[in-house]
Amino acid sequence: MKGLFKPKPRTPMELVLQTRDLLIFLDQNTETRERKREEKMSELSRQILDMRIVLFGNGQAGPNPDACAHLAREFFKHDTFRLLVVCLPKLDLGARQNATHVLAILQRQRVGGRLIASEYLENNLDLMDVLLPGYEDGDIALTYGAISRECIRHQIVASYVLGSEYMKKFFTYIQIPNFDIASDAQSTFKELLTRHRSTVAEFLSANYDWFFQGYISQLLQSPSYITRRHAVKLLGDMLLDRSNSAVMVRYVSSLENMRILMNLFRDSNKTIQLDTFHLFKLFVANQKKPPEIISVLVTNRSKLLRFLGDFSIDKEDEQFEADKARVIKEIATLEIIGDRSCTDADDCEVES
Repeated sequence: MKGLFKPKPRTPMELVLQTRDLLIFLDQNTETRERKREEKMSELSRQILDMRIVLFGNGQAGPNPDACAHLAREFFKHDTFRLLVVCLPKLDLGARQNATHVLAILQRQRVGGRLIASEYLENNLDLMDVLLPGYEDGDIALTYGAISRECIRHQIVASYVLGSEYMKKFFTYIQIPNFDIASDAQSTFKELLTRHRSTVAEFLSANYDWFFQGYISQLLQSPSYITRRHAVKLLGDMLLDRSNSAVMVRYVSSLENMRILMNLFRDSNKTIQLDTFHLFKLFVANQKKPPEIISVLVTNRSKLLRFLGDFSIDKEDEQFEADKARVIKEIATLEIIGDRSCTDADDCEVES
């Protein structure tokens, strides 16, 4: 007989409105009776799971596109996105994971050909002021980090974060002692600096001095080899992107920047050495090298040629060998212009 009295499935609107009411209850936290509160929390967990099933399917059948679009429309219309983000720290682990999946897929859901999450976030950019400080709270850091990266997929959000003080805070977040949190912050930092190329190019050009000063002193020269490894790789990704050509030319025209890279060749980690080489070759290939850079390359010619001659990687790579040959040839044929010479041997020379 039970089969005759199955509850009628709730519509996406009902799901959203009931979830919203429960989130408001949780946010206000006015219930003093523990049993009543637990009942509400359990009901909220079921609601979030039901939304996930609508969006992802139940394992036997896939999601219904119309239901997904309807749920997304109601979710953003009633500001449930904000409520769920704010209440995430109060959810248990299972509900938090389901909520993270719901928030992620809803940001990619199109309604009538429109990505309505972008429109919503454009009017609610302050949500990033809730999400990004999460890196300072070990309990919620990874959850808020994952949601932040989904938000950054929208160019309007990335532009907001790039123009905020959080860019300076990332230098600290990336070096948090907790490895998982630091790695997550590094992933978000990389997403910010590589996804939206034109926006990133504008940011780097307008903020060149303070950004690269912090990047070099806190990341490239970090005592942590993991931080250095990520920093060298990301720097290469940025400078080798054609959108950042003007920034790259400015960067490789600096003697101090080249000196730091030459010192990174001393790193015992082979991956760091290889990524450093890919950056160093930009300085050597620059057809408008400043005289001081030419002077340092000539001063260190024998050491550089000896190092590069012995430098190899574990697997065969024709492109690497060709690049190395060009760098060796360029350094071998360099001539000092005029009488200019390296005036500070301690800063210019590299060890054999």
